[in-house]
Amino acid sequence: MMSLRKSAERGHANHGWLDSYHSFSFNRYYDPAHMQYSVLRVINEDVIAPAAGFGMHPHRDMEIITYMLSGELRHTDDMGNTAVIRAGDVQRMSAGTGVMHSEVNASDSMPVHLLQIWLLPERKGITPGYEDMHFPKAEKRNQWRLIASREHRPDSLLVHQDVTLQATVLEPGNKLDYVLGDGRSAYLQVARGEVVLNGERLLAGDAARLDVPQRLALKAVAEVELLLFDLPAV
Repeated sequence: MMSLRKSAERGHANHGWLDSYHSFSFNRYYDPAHMQYSVLRVINEDVIAPAAGFGMHPHRDMEIITYMLSGELRHTDDMGNTAVIRAGDVQRMSAGTGVMHSEVNASDSMPVHLLQIWLLPERKGITPGYEDMHFPKAEKRNQWRLIASREHRPDSLLVHQDVTLQATVLEPGNKLDYVLGDGRSAYLQVARGEVVLNGERLLAGDAARLDVPQRLALKAVAEVELLLFDLPAV
């Protein structure tokens, strides 16, 4: 079974300095039909104005992934980490027992465009941690590129949950498949571009939820960047 979550159906909040679309209930946006999917709790598509951002604030017991689409984001946390991440970079922060951090647009002239993703961890009280990694476009071109996994496989990020996150950049006309196995669900997010999934056309911001074993058949209409979450079954 496949169900679609169209971009226009998402929650939306424009604060001036932050323009944000919420795939799941978040902050003042509440929809009991879209609280989470499996252990996927948040996908926010954020555009942050120049020199603006989130000051120091706390998190705990959450796996937080920031997938950069454009611009530069400055990260600072109370674990001693500082970094500026850019397009092609992905950041993972395990909040665990508690962290304080800030995320601010590092540019005075250009906006930042990103996806912020929250995953429920496999257990509470994990020791907080941070890492970021660059994933070149060439490694995602017309193929799946592993971004994060519980096994912390080589050249990928760690998540403390039974999840794999993969990404691809499909060029127009190119095809790619993915086989969803028994006991698994999947969530496919279109970060940008246009794709046909099992006969359904998806545009930027659209998503698909899949909750039975099946083959995902993808064909790019325009260049498209996709995130695929392989999750515990719903």
